[in-house]
Amino acid sequence: MAQRYGGQFSPEGKTDNARPAPKSPFDGARRTRAGGRVNLLFFAPFPLIWRAFRAEPAQMAQFLVAFGVLILAAWLTREGVKAHEAYDARKIAKRPALPRKLLAAALTGLGLAIVGIAGHGPLAAAIFAVLGAALHVFAFGPDPLTDKGAEGIDSFQSDRVARAVDEAEKHLRAMTDAAQRAQDRGIIARVEQFQATVRNMFRTIEDDPRDLTPARKYLSVYLMGARDATVKFADLYARTREAKVKSDYTGLLDDLEANFAARTEKLLNDNRTDLDIEIGVLRDRLAREGVTTSSVE
Repeated sequence: MAQRYGGQFSPEGKTDNARPAPKSPFDGARRTRAGGRVNLLFFAPFPLIWRAFRAEPAQMAQFLVAFGVLILAAWLTREGVKAHEAYDARKIAKRPALPRKLLAAALTGLGLAIVGIAGHGPLAAAIFAVLGAALHVFAFGPDPLTDKGAEGIDSFQSDRVARAVDEAEKHLRAMTDAAQRAQDRGIIARVEQFQATVRNMFRTIEDDPRDLTPARKYLSVYLMGARDATVKFADLYARTREAKVKSDYTGLLDDLEANFAARTEKLLNDNRTDLDIEIGVLRDRLAREGVTTSSVE
């Protein structure tokens, strides 16, 4: 469906008295690797369908099974690449529970082995299986196999932060799904902008897990409320397209975003205060030992 352009000079564009533009959802973003080569994996097996319907019944069944296995491998590869990107984007993260890319490599080898058996024989099947699995691992790499934590932070604290951020990310994904149902580009962009502010808090907490306790209400109660409000808004706005419903919802996001930004700033200020205290204590100890800053320099 057609969508109205929402740029600077559109009716809903910014005005002179508009608030400063908040953090962009694309700040620090990198191009996803879940495209290009991954998408080719979905198209590569389709010649098997053509071969299947030109073969004997037994071979046809083998080619169709191979097609299904290779499509499943392509889907697992895409999900594995996405999970790896999410892992890399965070400073504290748990390894994926299911090694999707390695499993996809095994399925790729299995699918090609079935093709080899159907069309060429056992030796070709073995060669196809080994080459297919090896090239898949070479092209996409293995999954993360270890948990990732910030240096100098014990595993218990890292696990607490990882679990809290994982749960909060589920709320954000639910918001994205609901915003897509509204079929309004402005709403989708507004939700992404709010999520960028929220994820800025995530990164702050990952830098210092002690911030998790004062921010836990934001990661649970407030995000659950934002998720539920987005779901209700999307269902209502998709039916009515009322401007007031949209205005009320964006106003709610404005308030929530301001609260998240203020809390994140307070966490950063508290961390700076803690650093200043540590520096002051260290200088006092050095002074008692007869060491001054100038002599150290």
